[in-house]
Amino acid sequence: MDTVFAIGAMVLGIILVVGAADTLVDGLLGVGQRTRISPFVLTVLLSGFELENLAAGIAANLNGLPGAAAGTSFGGVTFLALGVAGIGALIAPMKSTLPKSFLFWTAASPLGVVLLSLDGELSRLDGALLIIWFAVILVGVARSGRGLLDRESEARIKRPFLRLIGGLAVLTGGGTLLSDGLRHVVSHLGVSDTLLGNTAIAATVEAEELGRVAIPARRGRPELALGNIAGTIVHFIAFNIGVIALVKPLHFDHATRVLHLPVAVGAALVFCLVLGLHQRLDRKAGVFLIALYLTYIAVAIAI
Repeated sequence: MDTVFAIGAMVLGIILVVGAADTLVDGLLGVGQRTRISPFVLTVLLSGFELENLAAGIAANLNGLPGAAAGTSFGGVTFLALGVAGIGALIAPMKSTLPKSFLFWTAASPLGVVLLSLDGELSRLDGALLIIWFAVILVGVARSGRGLLDRESEARIKRPFLRLIGGLAVLTGGGTLLSDGLRHVVSHLGVSDTLLGNTAIAATVEAEELGRVAIPARRGRPELALGNIAGTIVHFIAFNIGVIALVKPLHFDHATRVLHLPVAVGAALVFCLVLGLHQRLDRKAGVFLIALYLTYIAVAIAI
């Protein structure tokens, strides 16, 4: 597979996992409707359940690219908290109605991975502990934001079980294709898989988040846009990285330990701090967040 075909495989893999993940989430929601599971519980559980990101991380780690695997979580958090939030604020300034406790749980969510990765890796036991930590955080987020999230209801979804099975099958194939393309690009171009995972892959896989933030913000529902960012951060920094390590122990290289993980933690804190202090994301805040993200990209490339 030459470089052109490798890049094509990456692009096709991203398209497949994004499309399949949406189908799979629809299936999960539909199954929940059929089984009469609380819409609130499903909304909280799935608001940040980005299956395309998780599939890419698992596939990358299984194929010997731990830096890229960690980057799908840490780079995703940074992109969401700074890039997506910043661009969303430029498109449609958002007034925050999220409770302080919601922001507190979001800001606390990176604590688990920070403590468990002090030795430079995440074992399967660490992965299991992170999933438990995620459950604790999720309960805190759900209880604090219950009033906001209960306002939404899901339209009835047709053929949910078919969507569930079909989405899972395509998601698996797309994740494998993406990982194979990434591995060949790294080997042909000599680009660090850690750099690609934390920047290009994380941003590309999560590109649809811009729509999920901008659309509700423009329709006068900023709490949904901000809640989506916060919920996804919690999933990435606790659940996704935990599942990746549970499938296969995850080693952190030097760049991940000294740059990408600290920046992800800092980005989540900055996002929560801006909302907590100003109760809004205006265009000035948007420019500030985007500037921080571009600075991070420049530093990541430089080192």
